[in-house]
Amino acid sequence: MANILVVYHSQTGHTEAMARAVAEGAAEIEHARVTLKRAGEAGLQDLLDADGIAVGTPENFGYMSGMVKDFFDRTFYAAQDKVFRKPYVVFISAGNDGRGALQAIERIALGYKFRKVYDAVIARGELTEDVLAQCRELGGVLSGGCEAGIY
Repeated sequence: MANILVVYHSQTGHTEAMARAVAEGAAEIEHARVTLKRAGEAGLQDLLDADGIAVGTPENFGYMSGMVKDFFDRTFYAAQDKVFRKPYVVFISAGNDGRGALQAIERIALGYKFRKVYDAVIARGELTEDVLAQCRELGGVLSGGCEAGIY
């Protein structure tokens, strides 16, 4: 069974819609168990129990949201050496280009020693059905790879 954690923060609802699409895609894989949590509610045990993690954030001032950063701050030291090569993916709702938020998350992921397994989905501006389809694919790739033991 693949345990997938989808952790996100959303203020406008865009990132939440993306998170729900990622969770839907992950849940389509047989035997997958998906936990969808707001970043402020997710904790260390959620991270440790997950076989793979999807991180979603709005772009705030060219950076990830403070709540996603808070999740990383609260779990980093206790998770060190317990999450080596844990597969992860990222999705971002951006007002600009999303690169700053993505770069910050990828830098933190290096500290955890996570393993990036798929390119990020970045929605620039309004959400479209195409973006949500990409999010479902993102979740499916993460969950399917974990279930198959590829990651």
